[in-house]
Amino acid sequence: MPVSLLPRPRGARTATALLTGALLLIAAPSAPAGADSPTAHAAASAAPSAVQVNQLGYLPDGPKRATVVSASATALPWQLRDAAGRTAASGTTTVRGADAASGQSAHLVDFSSYQGRGTGYTLTVDGRTSHPFDIRANLYDGLRADAMSFFYQQRSGIPIEASLAGTAYARPAGHLGVAPNRGDTAVPCVSGVCDDTRDVRGGWYDAGDQGKYVVNGGLAVWQLVNSFERAKRTGHAAALGDSTLRVPERGNGMPDVLDEGRWELEFLMRMQIPAGKPRAGMAFHKVHDAAWTGLPTRPEQDAEPRELHAPSTAATLNLAAAAAQCARVYAPYDAAFAARCLDSARRAWAAAQANPAVLAPASDSTGGGAYEDNEVGDEFYWAAAELYATTGEARYRDAVTSSPYHTASDVFTPHGFSWQATAPLGRLVLATVPNGLPATDLARVRASVVSAADAQLSTMAGQGYGVPLPADGYVWGSNGQVANNGTVMAVAHELTKQRRYRTGALETLDYLLGRNALGQSYVTGYGEHAAQNQHHRFWAHQYDASLPNPPAGSIAGGANAGLQDPVAQEKLPGCAPAACYIDDIGSYSTNEVAINWNAPLAWLAAFAAERG
Repeated sequence: MPVSLLPRPRGARTATALLTGALLLIAAPSAPAGADSPTAHAAASAAPSAVQVNQLGYLPDGPKRATVVSASATALPWQLRDAAGRTAASGTTTVRGADAASGQSAHLVDFSSYQGRGTGYTLTVDGRTSHPFDIRANLYDGLRADAMSFFYQQRSGIPIEASLAGTAYARPAGHLGVAPNRGDTAVPCVSGVCDDTRDVRGGWYDAGDQGKYVVNGGLAVWQLVNSFERAKRTGHAAALGDSTLRVPERGNGMPDVLDEGRWELEFLMRMQIPAGKPRAGMAFHKVHDAAWTGLPTRPEQDAEPRELHAPSTAATLNLAAAAAQCARVYAPYDAAFAARCLDSARRAWAAAQANPAVLAPASDSTGGGAYEDNEVGDEFYWAAAELYATTGEARYRDAVTSSPYHTASDVFTPHGFSWQATAPLGRLVLATVPNGLPATDLARVRASVVSAADAQLSTMAGQGYGVPLPADGYVWGSNGQVANNGTVMAVAHELTKQRRYRTGALETLDYLLGRNALGQSYVTGYGEHAAQNQHHRFWAHQYDASLPNPPAGSIAGGANAGLQDPVAQEKLPGCAPAACYIDDIGSYSTNEVAINWNAPLAWLAAFAAERG
């Protein structure tokens, strides 16, 4: 069927999920098992609880705020009760009034002064009671591990072991050329791109489909590795160290988060064109099936031919940035791998300079998303910043300081950075990694990060649900944008040590875990009303009872006012922007998973889990 590719704000996943959904309509049964169950459509049809909280809970020393849906113009009494029903704290709400994004009238409850600890707390306001939640210091330890485990379970080219992922999620390796798979060990290019085959095994499947995209992989692996680099800078690296996560490499002396990152980095470097070939040093843009894979399809059962797609400048610069970061962060643990990364980064930078405008076309969307990007100056800035931070070399410094993105006042936007808008990553690197920029220049860069965080706090303060996203920001993958903005506030906290930025980052998690217009935790396994039917080809229990639901720690794309799939169009007409979400496997525009959304969730969970 025809699919309309409407323009959407930067940061939305474009053709990938649109075409995934178009195929879904063709490949899926007309009445899939469970699709009409109460759970499938609960978010669309059920009136949400009037007292919305972080359904996981709150940190004893963190902010503790909730939102009450009420048209009352006067303050309302509230009671915080423990698991035994005893009143632990009480007070009155603050009237917020109309909330543009949700279309609701809101009151705020602030019980941050309560310092008790326990499980099974509830908040009652005007006779209505919230979902239960905990208050404890180790609140985010499980989410940190589960959000990271998402990446292991998205790995291509390796068996997923029951001992690490659980019996329901164990599966053979996908795309190693074992029948019925036809790749990814010797993948041909699409017509006219190259005349040989490439070994591009490994890496992470991008989202609910089984494609692998360098521009999305570059951002996602950067965020995972950056989470470790930040933790190490701030004295919290042990929590992400060796044998802390469920990865098969645990116990090898390498921090586990870097083991996970390496799986993607090795793939990214396999996507680089070798010396002696046309456009040597550039990176192929993507690899995926020649035609869209039906849903559900386990990775090892995918019989579609695989194809490499033309190299692009954006992909090449993603490789340069991620590999340059690798060279710096991995050096203390594996000097040889770090050297390989640096060599790859240098070659990618040189190739991008020689081919500065090779753009991925929006029309290249058969079998996989186009991931087109017509502006790559931001990728040049990000890659230059990483290479300069790692090497200190003048040529990379000059590329940084001569970039218009280095002094632009609008690099950080209210909608957040994304795979299409990467200049903020350059600012974050320069602001936090020691480098040779002049003191005044460095101060300006750091001030830009803090100013962006202040803007996010201002946005949150003007809303009923405290979301670091404007009312027009509920686009495809809005949860990823929310989480990315949360990481900026966390970096501002690192730079200034001012408590309000930590508060903002933690309240970002409140939104994702249930303090929102639907009372919906968007993270599987976390909260009494948590998503469980995200769009995915293997985690597809709603379509096939023999398959699992997504594992704990997977985040849904989130509210999307565009309603760009048939399920959302049928079930959510007229929804307020922040309520345009449904926990249905068919709603790929609101309920798909993706590595670039789970990466900032894992980053924020690691930040929130830190103590001391």
